[in-house]
Amino acid sequence: MKTVYFDNAATTALDPKVLEAMLPWLQTEYGNASSIHHLGRKAQVAVEDSREKIAHFLGCTSAEIIFTSGGTESDNAVIQGVAETGFRSEFITSNAEHHAVLHPIEHVHSLGFQARFIQVDERGICTPDALKRHISNDTALVSLMHFNNENGAVNPINELAAIAHSNGALFHTDMVQSAGKVPFKVDDFDIDFASISGHKLYGPKGVGVLYARAGVDWKPFMLGGSQERRRRGGTLNVAGIVGLGKAIELADAEMNERTAHIQTLKTHLEKQLSERWGDNIQFNNPIGFDAYHIVNISFLTPNDITIDGEMLLLNLDIEGICCSNGSACTSGAVEPSHVLLAMGVSAKVAKSSLRISLGKNNTVEEIDFLMEKLGKILNRMTHGFFV
Repeated sequence: MKTVYFDNAATTALDPKVLEAMLPWLQTEYGNASSIHHLGRKAQVAVEDSREKIAHFLGCTSAEIIFTSGGTESDNAVIQGVAETGFRSEFITSNAEHHAVLHPIEHVHSLGFQARFIQVDERGICTPDALKRHISNDTALVSLMHFNNENGAVNPINELAAIAHSNGALFHTDMVQSAGKVPFKVDDFDIDFASISGHKLYGPKGVGVLYARAGVDWKPFMLGGSQERRRRGGTLNVAGIVGLGKAIELADAEMNERTAHIQTLKTHLEKQLSERWGDNIQFNNPIGFDAYHIVNISFLTPNDITIDGEMLLLNLDIEGICCSNGSACTSGAVEPSHVLLAMGVSAKVAKSSLRISLGKNNTVEEIDFLMEKLGKILNRMTHGFFV
């Protein structure tokens, strides 16, 4: 059975050119980048070459790039690293952030710091006015994502960072969903920290980047070695770092082509959904203020009909179609997406959500296949309500 993959916001397929770049560092060039012999020196050169590529892409210096295991580690490193400095007593984020930010902020709150959670608007966006109402002279760090991973809402990072800085606070953005999809220069947004993950942009899993602006005060989160200028201990993942550098290089070179292709797919998908089911679906991605690769919908049904999002995903999977929703299994019960609930979506509607996230390898034919199978599954699950 053919696999049709529409879960690119969760992870992307490794680009063959990335794998090709990685293979020598998994096979013959296996040296530790901290070793002084010739194999180690070759590995170190490869690491620094990737660092330069990523710095060029972000418009920063190579010294401001720190390699990590991915977005979650990078987010933790910023939040807990700023807390360790003792700089002010308050941390701000939104109630629609990824758990890689929410949980570390809850952790520093347990250590005695104040935690403020901004209510996003009905689009899932944190507005500048909302941040202004929460920020104070006690705020140490504001952490707000660029693209929301569940509904694709795009936060106005430049305006939000300006508000943070006007109050003397630092600003961090999780750009795991946006890196490699849109041009992004750190000086354009005047941010202090940014998180990137390789596997979201056709690179390998288990490797990421923390951008930390030169001169910003924070303490290392991962101790145990002098790697990364004593800012992140641990043996460097040379093959992963080479793969991430290649993935960034390809994203930069192919960005316009990828964007046009994926936007065409998204327009086709949204048109098909609207024409087929009209008032019986709700778009949760804020049209015009959303990332071009994510479509998030809920199905609107009478009170006596409920669509189980988990069952919907399982039925799609039986047909070879990979999608997701924002549900999470907590204590044996499937809970609706915290992002959709934060937007004011009811629990019933949120539980029926479906996230379709598009990538460069998807085709129009695959979308048509999805629509065909989705129609049959919905018709079966709702006893003919969706036809």
